[in-house]
Amino acid sequence: MNKLIRKERVAAMRPSLRIVTHLIFVLVTVAMVLPLLLVVMASFSSEDSIIRKGYRLWPEIFSLEGYKIVFQYPGMLLNAYSITVMVTVMGTIISLLLTAMIAYVMARRDYAYRKATSFFVIFTMLFNGGLVPFYILVVKYLHLKDTLWVLILPYLVNPFYVLIMKGFFDRVPIEVVESAKIDGASEYRSFFTIVLPLATPALATVGLFISFVYWNDWWLGLLFIDNNKLVSIQLMLYRTMNSIEFFAANARYMSGQIDVTKFPSLTARMALAVLGAGPMMFIFPFFQRYFVKGLTVGSIKE
Repeated sequence: MNKLIRKERVAAMRPSLRIVTHLIFVLVTVAMVLPLLLVVMASFSSEDSIIRKGYRLWPEIFSLEGYKIVFQYPGMLLNAYSITVMVTVMGTIISLLLTAMIAYVMARRDYAYRKATSFFVIFTMLFNGGLVPFYILVVKYLHLKDTLWVLILPYLVNPFYVLIMKGFFDRVPIEVVESAKIDGASEYRSFFTIVLPLATPALATVGLFISFVYWNDWWLGLLFIDNNKLVSIQLMLYRTMNSIEFFAANARYMSGQIDVTKFPSLTARMALAVLGAGPMMFIFPFFQRYFVKGLTVGSIKE
């Protein structure tokens, strides 16, 4: 009798709980979308209106001055975009392949060195060689300075992404691989024709994470790239941002040289943020149907 009453109370509370849950998600969505919308609207606002009235959801005075500053040298911008796209595509494909292969090996229960491999992967999450040895290795011994590979190789394998992939491969029945072996398939053929197609959600999720890393990276370029033809979009935006801040901070020393009071520093910064993040925002919806499923891999045992 008490269980029946308890179930009736829970059933009566479900509509209220559903409303509260939806309200929480609406508030979280607004908290995420609102700053992004303010950045986009600020990039189309005039500098004077932002200084006087602050950021608004709709521009008080519509202006493209910020974008004019950014697009002042279109050839440099297009070259930076091409470098970033090339590094992101190449890095994501190679990194995803290596990540999947390492994770698959770790998930195979018949692999003799499974524990040793897992320890090696997890150990690298806790310790690293440091910045100075890393710089010496890349520049002096690998001779990768001012090459595209210096923007790709350091991010090829991330232990966290390996563990995400391993959580998915743990759920792939080993009988599927064994049956393929009986039919004469090799390990490589089983991996590429059977295992990888089953891992599409995990591949899409991890691939999206990896592409974000490559697209948003400016640190490696700052360390190892001096050739202007190899500057990525994020590094170019970083340098442009530093120049804007330098002009704004030293305005009193530049009287008669540059009229800094008319320089759209705030709107230019917002335009830079939109140009840097915009392409990935358009790519994300194509992976959305795999994203949630890929994040939850390994969380439920069947």
